[in-house]
Amino acid sequence: MMNKIRVLIVDDSAFIRKVLKDILESDQSVEVIAAAKNGKEAVDFLTRQEVDVITLDVEMPVMNGIDTLKEIMSFKPTPVVMLSSLTNEGADMTFKALDLGAVDFVAKPTNIFKMSSSDIQDDIITKVKEAAKVKTKKMSLKTVTEYIPKEPMESSRNLKPIPRDRRCEDVKKIIAIGTSTGGPRALQEVISNVSGKIDAPVLVVQHMPKGFTKSLAERLNGLSQLTVKEAEDGEPLCNGTVYIAPGDRHIEIKRIATGKYSIKLSDGPKVSGHKPSVDFMFQALSESTISDVIAVVMTGMGSDGTKGIVSLKNSKKSYNIAEDESTCVVFGMPKAAISTGQIDKIVPLGKIAMELNKIMGV
Repeated sequence: MMNKIRVLIVDDSAFIRKVLKDILESDQSVEVIAAAKNGKEAVDFLTRQEVDVITLDVEMPVMNGIDTLKEIMSFKPTPVVMLSSLTNEGADMTFKALDLGAVDFVAKPTNIFKMSSSDIQDDIITKVKEAAKVKTKKMSLKTVTEYIPKEPMESSRNLKPIPRDRRCEDVKKIIAIGTSTGGPRALQEVISNVSGKIDAPVLVVQHMPKGFTKSLAERLNGLSQLTVKEAEDGEPLCNGTVYIAPGDRHIEIKRIATGKYSIKLSDGPKVSGHKPSVDFMFQALSESTISDVIAVVMTGMGSDGTKGIVSLKNSKKSYNIAEDESTCVVFGMPKAAISTGQIDKIVPLGKIAMELNKIMGV
């Protein structure tokens, strides 16, 4: 008989603890072995017991989620799935948690009674089961502190204006990146190291709920030579700008004139189980008049992007890159893309930006 995934729930709400336990144990492969009402209780429990996955609330009394995560990662690294509120502060804390080594997060609905909706149940179960496969690394407290990127200066939280020499009239190439679990940290590594001189726009699909993608864009904007923003429907597509698809919209481009395009966002059904979808973005680019696409599939669970990679290659207009297994938090998406035989190069995370700069001739 297969061993069950042993889960520790950490949340200050008795109601949420009960709901999470019921949701997780509705799956035969999961067992909730304990529940703690704050971080101190959780850390004390971990000194005595082994667990496979921890669900950890961001906001708690006594010891909050961030301090608890630091403690866990410094003395007993364990895969952690954060539970975060759908607020700006909640999003900022979530990104800090992902920087510190949390595998993934689930957004708590504003109305906690909606925790039992089928979509949220599926999300929680899937992410906990996927987290159980991840090998976490031990960090010293010093390393943990150093690992968190410096917060951008307050003024840099405002989007950088597009410099005058950034042309929006002569778009010939597009870089398109798709990622999921582990994506925020992976994007930080890549986007912050892509040269500000690249003569192409960058489209990004990161599987993430509505509200979090804007915080992600602001965070990356403060760390990058490029302008990074959450995409807006109808805005011009400009070289040297990164457009992150909003958490509840598909992204594609619309031709306005020769070499001139705009962003098109759509509210259609999920594609490959997601909205935004990497497959949707790649497929749309394969059918566009853009003649040169550099497609990148990075860490993430599932196989979103695989069909799109094939479409791009069949259109004879793409150079396809997949992240190497050695640096993926979850190898699902890159593995599925590689299995098609349509990937041109497999690159570890730390060298993806270098590869993009080389392709772009900068």
